[in-house]
Amino acid sequence: MSIKLITFDLDDTLWDNVPVIISAEASMREWLATHASKVGELPLEHFATLRQQVLQRHPELKHRISLLRHRVLIHAFEEAGYPQPEATQMADVCFEAFIRARHQLTVFPEAEPMLRALRQHFLLGVITNGNADVQRVGLADYFHFALRAEDVGIAKPDARLFEEALQRGGVEASAAVHVGDHPGDDIVGAQQAGLRAVWFNPAGKVWEGDKRPDAQIHSLAELPELLRSWN
Repeated sequence: MSIKLITFDLDDTLWDNVPVIISAEASMREWLATHASKVGELPLEHFATLRQQVLQRHPELKHRISLLRHRVLIHAFEEAGYPQPEATQMADVCFEAFIRARHQLTVFPEAEPMLRALRQHFLLGVITNGNADVQRVGLADYFHFALRAEDVGIAKPDARLFEEALQRGGVEASAAVHVGDHPGDDIVGAQQAGLRAVWFNPAGKVWEGDKRPDAQIHSLAELPELLRSWN
């Protein structure tokens, strides 16, 4: 069956995510240093401990990473002596400082030309475990839908996330391809759900899994020609 739907991972597939998260964490720390220095002085290890404590009490937040971060911040403010509802209000503003910086990113130069070309011939969707919003990034017009693990409470490589994407696209798995950088979450996850999987591998890493991806690309610019060859 010919390809009708292409789904994409976001972080480290359409942009380099490491500097984005570093910058977002720094923005959050700067906000804390200015507005809540007692919390800002807490070591990263303490935030990690708070995160584990929150997850132990609320395991349903495992894949809801925005809500989890917000809840950790609330606990940090409460520990610092802020009463409710001030602790929640401070967490709201602090989290917004983080998420605003998280969306100040630059997509790979090949990304938009590739998406523009593919959207003329295919349905395009997003499947991401991260909390990037394609609307805030400025890519929403290219995609027919976007599935975020935190919105549905299921994360890749769970097949149900890919099955939801197939339902949104109205296609069978045999008519869908997923593109992503993560060997487990993206490639194994997609293949287990019956989709074809394209490994985005710009660094030229060696594949270490058992079942190989259906194809691999080193640049997003290679994807349109690959899909033409399959159709």
